[in-house]
Amino acid sequence: MKLWREWFRCVHQLRSACSRQRTFLWMALVITTMAIRPDLLGVTSFVRGALLRPLHYHALLNLFHSSALALPLLTEAWVKLAIRLFKVVTVGGYLAFVADGLKIPKEGKKMPGVKSLHQESGNNSKAEFIMGHSFQVVSLLVDSPCGQVFAVPLISRICEGLVMNRKKRRSLLDKLVDLFLEITRIVNLPSILVADAYYGSRKVIMPLLAAGHHLVTRARINAVAYKPAPHPKVKKRGRPKKYGAKVKMKNLFKAWHTFVEAPSPVYAEEGVTIRYREVDLLWRPVGHLVRFVLVKHPTRGSIILMSTCLTLDALEIIKLYGLRFKIEVSFKQAVHTLGAYAYHFWMKPMKPIKRCSGDQNVVGKPEEYRRAVERKMDAYHRYVQIGCIAQGLLQHLAINFKDEVWAKFRSWLRTMRKDLVPSEMVVAKALESGFFEFLLDRSTETEMKKFILDRIQCDNIPGMKMAG
Repeated sequence: MKLWREWFRCVHQLRSACSRQRTFLWMALVITTMAIRPDLLGVTSFVRGALLRPLHYHALLNLFHSSALALPLLTEAWVKLAIRLFKVVTVGGYLAFVADGLKIPKEGKKMPGVKSLHQESGNNSKAEFIMGHSFQVVSLLVDSPCGQVFAVPLISRICEGLVMNRKKRRSLLDKLVDLFLEITRIVNLPSILVADAYYGSRKVIMPLLAAGHHLVTRARINAVAYKPAPHPKVKKRGRPKKYGAKVKMKNLFKAWHTFVEAPSPVYAEEGVTIRYREVDLLWRPVGHLVRFVLVKHPTRGSIILMSTCLTLDALEIIKLYGLRFKIEVSFKQAVHTLGAYAYHFWMKPMKPIKRCSGDQNVVGKPEEYRRAVERKMDAYHRYVQIGCIAQGLLQHLAINFKDEVWAKFRSWLRTMRKDLVPSEMVVAKALESGFFEFLLDRSTETEMKKFILDRIQCDNIPGMKMAG
């Protein structure tokens, strides 16, 4: 009971995203069912998960396409709630965020935004090219009393696949920056974004610095930087020289006597000693001093890290970048446990796309068709945003109600570490086991419980006959 009371207390904090009470109740039902549904087969799984009457299937479809559920307001409400629910990882007075891209296979031939995508992976079980949607995700790094770190998804958007305006085409880097700055405007605190080498670009760094934020990323092995030019003894005409001697970063690994030994600050590593060196150099793409950290790991090899924040020391940068993989763990749970990307919304008037096709160009199409495409894209984003919220609430219960979750987990795992924070799957099973018990409890009567009970097939509820 305690878990469900806390769940709905958090869900009620999202009321401001809906213009109507009925829209909010349907949204709350979808968030709840996304966490406990028995399968991940699209919207029909919500009907099965909550034992709804089949006639409510179309009401669920309408929710994702309804303008009464404002996507920007939902994102804002969720970000504000997440900041209150979790203990955010902070480094040097900055909030820590992590970002990455995610490619979701989609075979629908009438789905806007689906295009041929290339997958770079060392896993030979993954196809090199797929048809699908390309997302970019920004997550919040949070800590737990057990010392475990989680990446709480805040926002996820499709960032390629459509050409809506030829004159204002923006790259993936531009769109990622927009997502991050949208989050930081809501939080209104200085932040650090942790991302992989793809995002180590002027297009990302300059807007972040202009807004008072910083980037921690991995530099490429062939990165080049410059020492500051020495001040001339005699002032000459013209602009003073800015860049001094050129430095190839990989050559610095040869000077081992300049490296320092220290225990590894990388997450979950114990008894490992690394060697590192930090150096502040001018990076020509941004024209500013950047802190480079060269790391030699005994088993993982060498890596060059880069930070635009010069107040962070080398070990803090190494520790922070070591948490980047947490977003990959979050992706795995979102895809396989919650089905946060398992939508199947097709657009009837759309011309079927061909396999291996690229971006879909809607420039010059009738205005009605363009609005239909935008409406369908908003439906995808509403589905995914609700998935982010459901996953974040599961993480909240896992971190802050660990003992209650394990007490309600009525299943079995081969390795049950009850001293650690449970996974989203464990929390989902704990909630599922007590969902109908919570609905049938007469001690608390809420509008949400009445809304659900009025729409389910009562004869199929376990224990309904005994309660009656």
